[in-house]
Amino acid sequence: MKKLTHRLFCLILTMIMVISAAGCSAPDDNPTGENNNSDPNIVNIGVTDPVGTINPLLMDATEIVKYSSALQFLPLCELNSDLEFEPMLASSITTEDNIHFVVKIDENANWSDGTPVSADDLVFTVLRYASPVIANTSMLLYAFEGVGDDGWVEEGATEISGVTALDEKTVQFTTKYPMALTTFQNSYGRYILTVPKHILGEVHEAELASYEWFNAPTVVNGPYKLVSYDLNHYLSYEANENYFKGAPKIPKLNIRVVASSQLLTGLTIGEIDFLAPTMAAVLQEDYEAVQKLSNVTASFAKPVTHQSLFINTEKVDKRIRQAILLAIDRENIVTNLLGGAGEVVDGFLSTASPFYSEEVAPVTFDPEKAKDLVAQAKADGWDADKELNFYINSGDTTFNNVAMVIQQQLADVGIKVKVTPLDLSSLLMAAGNHECDMFVVQYSYAPVDPYPDASWILTADGWTKYQNDAIDKALTDTQLTSDIAAITDCYEIVNSTVQEDCPLICVYVIRALGAVNNRLKNATPDAYGSFINVHQWSIEQ
Repeated sequence: MKKLTHRLFCLILTMIMVISAAGCSAPDDNPTGENNNSDPNIVNIGVTDPVGTINPLLMDATEIVKYSSALQFLPLCELNSDLEFEPMLASSITTEDNIHFVVKIDENANWSDGTPVSADDLVFTVLRYASPVIANTSMLLYAFEGVGDDGWVEEGATEISGVTALDEKTVQFTTKYPMALTTFQNSYGRYILTVPKHILGEVHEAELASYEWFNAPTVVNGPYKLVSYDLNHYLSYEANENYFKGAPKIPKLNIRVVASSQLLTGLTIGEIDFLAPTMAAVLQEDYEAVQKLSNVTASFAKPVTHQSLFINTEKVDKRIRQAILLAIDRENIVTNLLGGAGEVVDGFLSTASPFYSEEVAPVTFDPEKAKDLVAQAKADGWDADKELNFYINSGDTTFNNVAMVIQQQLADVGIKVKVTPLDLSSLLMAAGNHECDMFVVQYSYAPVDPYPDASWILTADGWTKYQNDAIDKALTDTQLTSDIAAITDCYEIVNSTVQEDCPLICVYVIRALGAVNNRLKNATPDAYGSFINVHQWSIEQ
């Protein structure tokens, strides 16, 4: 089961890079052209991170890349705002044994040129994702039969034994080991974007990574077609009038890349119509102003992004780790530094998860107990003068303030820490090399499928250098059933053990702010599902 976690490691790091960097590294200039079109019939979606690629075969796990590509090439399924998997290109994804997954493509699914979307299109797409020549390192597929342990097939391969067409609209995926349906849906169903074999089938795989056709695709199965772009500034789309779910009501839309500091102004003057919380990071200090705008409806997304404090368990005594958890007044931080836009939990699950259990109540602030634990550790040889290296992301301005509070609260119970801000790349490198005693980074554990993240983090090779047999078994058991109650029981074991041993501490879970201009109807920003119904969005003149 651990193999799947390695398949997702690059994907996980990419997700963290975007979550933590959003709002910290967007262009400062304001170019002319498609990005600034003032036509009232055009909708502008604001994002705060440049788009890495427009080629779906090179897609990584970043939200902006996923959704900018998915506007043209649908995923098999998507999470909606209720955290339920909703059919997109596929009408259903099922399994009877957690080994064989049957994907049925929607009978009505057509390409924009009228050609039916077929099982051969999906098989062709997966084969290209597995190509060592295209070499997409985020979509490694070695969970499936016929794919090597490196995640790729042989160069020039024409088939994958574990991905086969059963009929014109049905594909069967066969895994090498049991996998939960939610893991398949979340890790593959949401990220495999089917491309047209009848257009690309004769293109050599060596050409596809830089194939000019993707710059303005002539054939798509999604609601929009890309017509022009500047990856650092904008992407412009036109409606696919032949979209099989219904022609979009808005003829043109743009994705505009701006700095977080520009979002409030953009919303105020109407240059930005829509902000999805996972793609646009509104500055914490602008929350109140955005909420007060008369032309905008602002709303908080479900809490999915954790501010996770990872502790190197080989370097830090268990009692010191427990004392750290007890010494941080997390509720006060959420109330006073986040303005209430967050929550406190322990472990990997926020209250948004279907597997969240109130049985694992978050540990409450108790500095006196923390002092006792520090004293016990000191009596057994812990060096009370030892200064723990505490690395944080310099670009996360809110947590830079929180870190100073934590430093003082830990000092109050006898734990010395040295706070070291690093840029995100340096922070992740230091964490991977286990240079620090503890570090903090924003991390979104998928509410419907925290298994890949948890099972990698809680290993001897993971950031925490922590491994526990009971946790390993509980995590493995989550892959053997689809019963929500049974999976919830498994995560109770995981989260209660993490709460006791403290290899990681959830400082808080963020409720990010989304916003929509009141002229835009049927559009609701949330952590998931914001674009499922984009073809039904409309403009009120």
